[in-house]
Amino acid sequence: MTNPPEYTPPKVWAWNKENGGQFASINRPIAGATHEKDLPVGRHPLQLYSLGTPNGVKVTIMLEELLALGHTGAEYDAWLIKIGDGDQFSSGFVAVNPNSKIPALLDRSGPKPIRVFESGAILMYLAEKFGAFLPTAPVERAECLSWLFWQMGSAPYLGGGFGHFYAYAPTKIEYAIDRFAMEVKRQLDVLDRRLADNAYLGGKDYTIADMAVFPWYGGLVKGWQYDAGEFLNVTEYKHVQRWADAILERPAVGRGRMVNRVRGELSSQLHERHDASDFDTKTQDKVTG
Repeated sequence: MTNPPEYTPPKVWAWNKENGGQFASINRPIAGATHEKDLPVGRHPLQLYSLGTPNGVKVTIMLEELLALGHTGAEYDAWLIKIGDGDQFSSGFVAVNPNSKIPALLDRSGPKPIRVFESGAILMYLAEKFGAFLPTAPVERAECLSWLFWQMGSAPYLGGGFGHFYAYAPTKIEYAIDRFAMEVKRQLDVLDRRLADNAYLGGKDYTIADMAVFPWYGGLVKGWQYDAGEFLNVTEYKHVQRWADAILERPAVGRGRMVNRVRGELSSQLHERHDASDFDTKTQDKVTG
């Protein structure tokens, strides 16, 4: 692998619109809306604006798990946000999430709508709203939240770091790929050691910590994340593999993985979800990538 010529940073960085690779059309160094467009609103209390990426899947899994427990107040409309088209920069979306990232949730069940953005915050909000998947005992709660925030801090190394330079960067840079591959394998080892003695990340019970970590690291060890399974030798993480298999067996996870999905077999994609019956025309078998 040949490294590109050495780069000397200028004294003051300037934005080069053409130097963005696959994401040049949507990446920019400023925030705010680029166009006026209201978000659609459905009939359910919860309105989700998202895409079936790992961060989006966290929330649709949570909502489907809540519905499976009988929490009818968790009924939701899931609207597709096409980030490649810049939907996240509409005035309506920016009003819900000023950071212009999916997922974004609007809770319209009360007298005044409540916006929630950042996937970890949405998981906590829903867990506390419905009293599910977040332990109340201090020790168990602290463990669950520690792993939830571990994911929020660690995944950028997997997605923005390893995933970007391994799968998306216009130039393969050996140093960058090696740097982030090393860190991702260290993170997988952290998970593997934890799961060696625990059924789930928080302990014996399935929680929002598992819902947060699974779409990223479960997808990685099952081979559908960045097609990097062989490169990272993911079969060596036996306990993470066992944990991922157990989560994939949950029917709500299979449904959650379908919502707002735009890749894979058509039968595995449910671009928008407005009712439980929307799944009837799709396969309800677990999605395997």
